[in-house]
Amino acid sequence: MTTVAEIIKNMEGKFNPAAASGLDLTFQFNIEDDSNFYAVIKDGTCNVAEGDAEDPNVTLIMDSETLNGVITGETDGMQAFMGGKLRAEGDMMLALKLGELFPV
Repeated sequence: MTTVAEIIKNMEGKFNPAAASGLDLTFQFNIEDDSNFYAVIKDGTCNVAEGDAEDPNVTLIMDSETLNGVITGETDGMQAFMGGKLRAEGDMMLALKLGELFPV
């Protein structure tokens, strides 16, 4: 089983700075069976850290298996959302940006 720490490292490696140009967003990831973490996207940079963001734009809630599937491309994020494996709170439209920011 992949840990959240490994997933964070994987996300940082896949980050697409061109897609983040001019953005100032915080994505919170609440992982039901592991540690929470967040990603701050600002002007072409990405900073991922464990814990809870102070004021995220969107919070995504899922288990670590779903997170790993979405990050690796084995699971379609929209299908996970529609199937109830992924919940979003806040600006749900921002969740769609994750595919551009972290391409598979």
